[in-house]
Amino acid sequence: MDIISSIRNRASKNIKKIVLPRSSDERVVKAAEFLKRSKLTEPVLIANSEVDAYPNGIEVIDSVTSPFMEEFAQMFYQKRKHKGLSLEQAKEIAADPLYFGALMVSSGKADGCVAGSISTTGEVLRTAIQVIGLKEGSDVVSSIFLMSFDDGRVYSYGDCAVVPYPNAEQLATIAIDSSETHFKITGQSANTSMLSFSTKGSAKHERTELVQQALDLVRSKNEKLNVDGELQFDASIIPEIAERKAPESKVAGKANVFIFPNLDAGNIAYKITERLAGATATGPVIQGLAKPMMDLSRGCSWEDIVNTACVCALMGD
Repeated sequence: MDIISSIRNRASKNIKKIVLPRSSDERVVKAAEFLKRSKLTEPVLIANSEVDAYPNGIEVIDSVTSPFMEEFAQMFYQKRKHKGLSLEQAKEIAADPLYFGALMVSSGKADGCVAGSISTTGEVLRTAIQVIGLKEGSDVVSSIFLMSFDDGRVYSYGDCAVVPYPNAEQLATIAIDSSETHFKITGQSANTSMLSFSTKGSAKHERTELVQQALDLVRSKNEKLNVDGELQFDASIIPEIAERKAPESKVAGKANVFIFPNLDAGNIAYKITERLAGATATGPVIQGLAKPMMDLSRGCSWEDIVNTACVCALMGD
């Protein structure tokens, strides 16, 4: 079974309520209809005045007239009043479908939210951070791309989309969260490699030292995680090279989660893997939030929205 089929299958076994706030987008409505018909998730659409009718059987909520509106406005006011936000401003913002969807998740009225088909990544992440917030123990919101191959191999690359130049604390958080995300989505235990241009001190530089510092932080925060670094990519994935370069490592030669030292490396690597090696890139999968909220590319297809909704459902487990 390929990874997308596996993700959909696992989502269908524990159906979650996933809110899709941008219902003016026909791709979102088509995805919601498929999710409902295929019994993958329980989709919720936020009503839009430009849409005349929605598919039968799908829950549609008007954010402006919703009985949740007062509760949500108060919730958001309490979260943001320290920034000078008034209750009237909170009511106006909470009525926005993007914020309303996030508030449904934060309040427990939905299990996850998928947005971004007509919103920028900045808008989605800003809403998620303001409303849902970071999970306990997480220092930063980041992401992974799931890289899958026709022969069944699946790897996670993090971070390739959010944090440009993480410091040691942020890089440690990215490693921990990426390992957890990989397990949630694939069901595979994570063997996590913290990548660099050096393997085990073969080069001395402030950038390799940062990776070493991050590794120490990871191990102090999660002793059970199978993680090692700093490792070059070839030593991380090829057993023969691992034996020569890092013979004591329990990760080298068998890594399935790769933590890149910065966004330059991560973004370039996932696109090279996708375009030259023929991998399928699924993501970015947003991680580090207290509850799941996923971002979409504005160029996404309705099938991408279906798959992201299923990933979102798994992230809540």
